[in-house]
Amino acid sequence: MKIAVIIVRVLLAAMYLFASVSYFLNIMPKAPEMTAAQTSFMTGLMASVYLFPLIKITELVGGVLLLIGRTAPLAALIIFPVTLNIFLYHAFLGPKDLPMVAVMLLFNLFLFYAYRAKYLPIFSK
Repeated sequence: MKIAVIIVRVLLAAMYLFASVSYFLNIMPKAPEMTAAQTSFMTGLMASVYLFPLIKITELVGGVLLLIGRTAPLAALIIFPVTLNIFLYHAFLGPKDLPMVAVMLLFNLFLFYAYRAKYLPIFSK
């Protein structure tokens, strides 16, 4: 189980680090063709000016914290809203990449399960 946690943690961290670093270094791959709904969503996201960079900063911080084993439970909590939003975006607006995004969500949920003992004090009286 310990090796599986390390593998999942490093793979999830690599996905988020690649996405955030490529954004900040302006080396993002060309965006695929988008549907009207996807274009509308992305236009709104970009029009807010602050939201997309905030998401990318959250991905960067979450990815770095995932690589540091000691802070991985905190990273799983920080990165979960981003993971869930990416999953829901692909589920409702563009199911093309849904299997890969579903794996990301499963990785995050697996980390929640693996670190469940760390979260118990949050819920106890």
